[in-house]
Amino acid sequence: MSDAENPHHNGAPLVGVTLVRQRPKPGERRVQILQTLATMLEQPGGERITTAALAKQLQVSEAALYRHFASKAQMFEGLIDFIEQSVFALIGQIETQEQVNGVQRAGQIVTMLVKFAEKNPGMTRVMVGDSLLLEHERLQERMNLFFDKVEAALKQCLREVDSAIDRDTPTVNAQLRAAVLVAFARGRLQRYVRGHFKRLPSEQLEACLALIL
Repeated sequence: MSDAENPHHNGAPLVGVTLVRQRPKPGERRVQILQTLATMLEQPGGERITTAALAKQLQVSEAALYRHFASKAQMFEGLIDFIEQSVFALIGQIETQEQVNGVQRAGQIVTMLVKFAEKNPGMTRVMVGDSLLLEHERLQERMNLFFDKVEAALKQCLREVDSAIDRDTPTVNAQLRAAVLVAFARGRLQRYVRGHFKRLPSEQLEACLALIL
């Protein structure tokens, strides 16, 4: 038994000491709310989460939620912020790799995106838009813009290769292949969500990318 667990620590009982459960700091509570929301999104019916259900899961009142977020839409914005920051930080790291060519970097970007979704099922439901259907349309617009930015990053990687081998239309070729890659990735994510997270999006991923690239 540790000292913290021993009621007679140092040989004397702790008389008159009341153990008080510390309340999380405002920033910590925001993170806790978002983590709980993401976890609930992984469950069946997760596309229809209410603030009442979220508050019940956290064992707080709905009013307590609104002290940290003005609306449920703002909570989803917090999840989208996390998705964007995580994915684009990793894309930035991939883009700086000088030892691999553009095609390899494009494959790494798609692989990273798919594996990020695989490790974060609740976030994937946000990425494919299932949990955003009844929310403010700006949320879906943000996710559409997210995939547009991923496509732009892929296009840049592939254009470098096409330009290096002096193709007649490097920009057009790169744009088409980038669009196919994003459509493939989004399809894998949708299958993952619609199949209740049973079929992993990374299934035979390397073979599929080899065919596309």
